[in-house]
Amino acid sequence: MRVGIITFPGSLDDRDAARAVEISGGEPVMLWHGDHDLQGVEAVILPGGFSYGDYLRCGAIASHSAIMREVKDAAAKGLPVLGICNGFQMLMEAHLLPGGLIRNDHGRFICRDQGLRVENIDTPWTRGYEQDEEIVIPLKNGEGSFIADDETLRRIEGEGQVTFRYLGVNPNGSMNDIAGLRNEAGNVVGLMPHPEHAVEPGYGPDIAERMRSGIDGRGMFMGLVRELVG
Repeated sequence: MRVGIITFPGSLDDRDAARAVEISGGEPVMLWHGDHDLQGVEAVILPGGFSYGDYLRCGAIASHSAIMREVKDAAAKGLPVLGICNGFQMLMEAHLLPGGLIRNDHGRFICRDQGLRVENIDTPWTRGYEQDEEIVIPLKNGEGSFIADDETLRRIEGEGQVTFRYLGVNPNGSMNDIAGLRNEAGNVVGLMPHPEHAVEPGYGPDIAERMRSGIDGRGMFMGLVRELVG
């Protein structure tokens, strides 16, 4: 099962995403932002980082990259697409997910182990979890506060498009504690925390319950591989 990981100028978690795919039994395929070809991959990941130095708005320039036209066309046909942090911002700038992401309400970059609740497992990326399962994965961003107008927020909540919600602490002022979303079809998912940094024992969240062994992010990738391999 081949999963494309797209590198943009300023991406820094692309190799981590590739390793997460590999550990989970998939074959990572590295793609370049200037390409016009997805090389027949069966899913795509937009990784975290600082594409184009976060100039203009985070993810705004990257959302107009050549390969994003291919991603948008393929997503409309059902290709599973995951955006992590900067990738989540790209999905919103490309209008593949509703709402927007603005500066954290406290104005600071934040890096912490973050508790989440898995709120919707009806996507290729979340079927590796149990409904309402509580997980801990790393979070690191300066512009991750989710916003939407009242009508959009009601629709998102009413249609069950919230995939992950912050637990314990809302780290950035996101409306309704929203940490991740899916599109209406369910094949496109984005989230601010980083599951690719919690897939190997010894490198995950360092908390009392999971001292240097957190692998809660692995479900994102193993669920996808299981579904596509069938």
